[in-house]
Amino acid sequence: MIAALFLAVLLGATTGAAQAQQAQPAPTTFPRAGTAPDAAPDAGPDAGQVRVETVARGLEHPWGMAFLPDGRLLVTERPGRLRIVAADGTLSPPLSGVPAVADQGQGGLLDVALDPGFAQNRTIYLSYAEAGEGGAGTAVARARLGAGGQGEGGLSDVRVIYRQAPKVRGNLHFGSRIAVARDGMLFITQGDRFAYRHQAQELGSLLGKIARVAPDGGIPPDNPFVGRQGAHPAIWSYGHRNIQGAAIDPATGRLWVADHGARGGDEINQPQAGRNYGWPVITYGEDYSGAPIGQGTAKPGMEQPVHYWDPSIAPSGLAFYAGDAFPAWRGDLLVGALRGRHLARLEMRDGRVVAEHRYLEDLGERIRDVRVGPDGFVYLLTDSDEGRLLRLRPAG
Repeated sequence: MIAALFLAVLLGATTGAAQAQQAQPAPTTFPRAGTAPDAAPDAGPDAGQVRVETVARGLEHPWGMAFLPDGRLLVTERPGRLRIVAADGTLSPPLSGVPAVADQGQGGLLDVALDPGFAQNRTIYLSYAEAGEGGAGTAVARARLGAGGQGEGGLSDVRVIYRQAPKVRGNLHFGSRIAVARDGMLFITQGDRFAYRHQAQELGSLLGKIARVAPDGGIPPDNPFVGRQGAHPAIWSYGHRNIQGAAIDPATGRLWVADHGARGGDEINQPQAGRNYGWPVITYGEDYSGAPIGQGTAKPGMEQPVHYWDPSIAPSGLAFYAGDAFPAWRGDLLVGALRGRHLARLEMRDGRVVAEHRYLEDLGERIRDVRVGPDGFVYLLTDSDEGRLLRLRPAG
């Protein structure tokens, strides 16, 4: 049963002075509301109300979702369950065949994505934390989804196509999102596994990297480090901390990601082949103890973020808006916030963030994932023991 709730939306768009960086476009950031006279809430072009509906409830730490061609949703639950959510919010029983996951700390069953040829091949991809020799690491499996309306038959032909190496001890910073590019290649985001952050700069390790692989797990020959001695050929970019948001820009086909900082320094990046995004050598954040991290905010040979947050919002989930329900949002980035407990809309212009708008702050929910449905409405997952699937639509 769908419960509707009208919430006033406070838009926290502000403009802030960009900080110049060496020969690169300066990243943007905006003062926290109330910290300066120019940080007052911005009414914006679509101020007023949006309608928030609870589509489904009773999900245990839901993490990722993907729309099926008929409008139903695949939703992952971190403890290791995959379910189908019907249009009326009915939850299927957990589907069989899901790989065993390391359900510990931030680990478990994470993202889900459809193959571009799903209508013909029923293939999906799952990312998850996998236990093994040495500890645990991020893995990706491909599988065939049964054709039943409630997922009868579960998953079959399950095969692991990617494993992060090395596996290490600890239960933090697994990432992970799967973004399927226009050419069918898979971008897999991974964390630095927290205590091993130095490995984000080591090309022989897959910690703190974005990997790019073929649908069968093979290495694309045009990956940037193919043939380089001592470098893993799956690496697309490196120097990342814990990316939990990834999306392909429908206008350009380029990958964009949202990366967690430590205490401050969350980032939006547009990762390019072979580039170094700096962690943990440069960052706009500091350690949880208050101690500095690395060598400052800039260094030659390391990329600047497109946008960063300080203080952190803990971004999770990322989507470009390309629907019709919210015309003023077209081309903008939607970002879930765990610590910030809101939905952020980043107003984009020529690849730059020109304003930030915040929604649902009064809801008080950790937003784990955000997707745009085929109906043009915005769908969110809330992260808790009693997580919900929410739908945003215009009021009225």
